[in-house]
Amino acid sequence: MPRDYYEVLGVPRNASEADIKKAYRKLARQYHPDRNPGDKQAEARFKEVQEAYEVLNDKAKRAQYDRFGFAGPGFGGQGPFRAEGGPAGFEFQGINPEDLESILGAFGGGLGGFADMFGRRGRGRARTARPPENVEAEVAIPFLKAALGGTVTLNVDGRAIDLRVPAGVEEGKKLRLAGQGPGGGDLLVRVKIEPHPYFRREGNDVILEVPISVAEAILGAKVDVPTLDGTRLTVTVPPGTSSGSRLRLRGKGIAGGDQYIEIKIVVPKTLDERSRELIEEFARRNPQNPRERMPWS
Repeated sequence: MPRDYYEVLGVPRNASEADIKKAYRKLARQYHPDRNPGDKQAEARFKEVQEAYEVLNDKAKRAQYDRFGFAGPGFGGQGPFRAEGGPAGFEFQGINPEDLESILGAFGGGLGGFADMFGRRGRGRARTARPPENVEAEVAIPFLKAALGGTVTLNVDGRAIDLRVPAGVEEGKKLRLAGQGPGGGDLLVRVKIEPHPYFRREGNDVILEVPISVAEAILGAKVDVPTLDGTRLTVTVPPGTSSGSRLRLRGKGIAGGDQYIEIKIVVPKTLDERSRELIEEFARRNPQNPRERMPWS
């Protein structure tokens, strides 16, 4: 049986959404394959962290997990709908054939293509043949796959189907697989983009927070940063850069957008006596009140 999801993320069962997201980002950075090339143990740990976050970050899934644990619907194995290669998917588990028939019948379809799965073909009352209904489901797409485009493989009613993900696809976008749903209807795939350990998206722009030291902020520096396509670029941080400042990498975002380097100045928590004297001398030689133009000053 898999490890408890709260244990995987190292948070208590009453952890807030913010605590869960913070724990996920920390662990995802630690075990990300880019930081641990060739390390199978780190790769497995990364997948475990992704799976735990997928459940605990979703209110409905978390409530179900808290109540039933791994015995609940959706936690007992791979259902007929599940995106392969990732922790997220969609499935019709935990529903008995009668309930499923009732649900699908409300849309005019009945069991249709599910009859063979439950061994019910040829039994029950006769139904008037109706056109196959479309089925909608949500699939989690990795951040980089959604940004750059690619293919994910879905397991639909025992069949492996490749879904082409267009570059720059947005959260909530519906992708149609004509005739690939149960019973011959269309399968409408609603995109859910997984969070990335250090990139975040604003429209077609990508934001990367980069920490720098106080000395680098004052004197300027050159820092190496990753981009979406895996290459690394050297960025010049000009002298006197403030925390929150953004540096632009043109055309390095999504679908022609830009990548922004968002500066975060990291202040040392401890200073030796000599360092403190030098900082005090610096303050005397460079008097400054950055709040003097604020409306409350």
